[in-house]
Amino acid sequence: MSKVSFIGAGNVGATCAQYVAEKDVADVVLVDIPIKLEGDDEPMRIADGKALDLACAGSVRGFNVNVTGVSADPDGDGHEYEAIADSDVVVVTAGVPRKPGMSRDDLVAINQKIIAGIAGRIKTHAPGSVVITVTNPLDAMVYVMQRETGFPRERCIGQAGVLDTARFRAFLAWEIGCARTQIQAMVLGGHGDQMVPLTSTATASGVLVKDLIEKSKLDAIVERTRKGGGEIVALLRRGSAFYAPAAATAEMVESILLDQNKILPSCVQLCGEYGLDGLPFGAPCKLGRGGLKEILEVPLSADEKALLAKSADAVRDSLAAVM
Repeated sequence: MSKVSFIGAGNVGATCAQYVAEKDVADVVLVDIPIKLEGDDEPMRIADGKALDLACAGSVRGFNVNVTGVSADPDGDGHEYEAIADSDVVVVTAGVPRKPGMSRDDLVAINQKIIAGIAGRIKTHAPGSVVITVTNPLDAMVYVMQRETGFPRERCIGQAGVLDTARFRAFLAWEIGCARTQIQAMVLGGHGDQMVPLTSTATASGVLVKDLIEKSKLDAIVERTRKGGGEIVALLRRGSAFYAPAAATAEMVESILLDQNKILPSCVQLCGEYGLDGLPFGAPCKLGRGGLKEILEVPLSADEKALLAKSADAVRDSLAAVM
């Protein structure tokens, strides 16, 4: 039986664990730190509680994989991470979201420390795993994860493009009035406001969407895609997206575990592809057993090439704080 470990048992990590468990193809481990709220005598053991709950759900949902929860002492020696040993895939969602009054640099500094610490645990206890990083700011955290683990780019991947593409596909389908599954599209570049939804090649069951949607509306969909995460944050007010991020991550996990060789936009270190070298960047990646198998270079319009260059500049800027 394969094994997938999730470091971070918040909404994204726990929901992704549910999606993976329901496939019944891999044992699941949830790891998180205990949280003690003011006035409480005992800390909340989120990973243990959610794992037990999810395991019991298998009796109804029809899955039989093992689900284990582990509370890891953030100030301890890390022995709890022995639970992730022999993991085929490790998904990292741990980190803090940006809060009111917190600058982007503040977020980078805090999450860099968290990711660096986790990377060390993965290197020690799951040295042969494929790591999928979900923590924001995504591109910078993928860079930190690869640097600290020393893993090759094939086994150090960031999840963002699948999520951004899911939003792009949904918005296109709603405008056209077709099923979301009929939309074939892709979002490349960094995970931020400079991401590049590809409009020149997006199709609805083989028909170019640019022939179905007038340019002003298509431009608006591109912009909505770039701001999709913020739109959800504004609606929730005290939270952020987790269903779609979890589903996007689960698709990557499944493609790796089952050697499906799906082509999924993912953040990996580029080595000359798209004219970029040494930069963690969203590109079309064939994912199968062992992680990244191939990066595909797709045809781009002149405008898309220019936008991708701007996105690369934005990613370089984001890396400055972690180098």
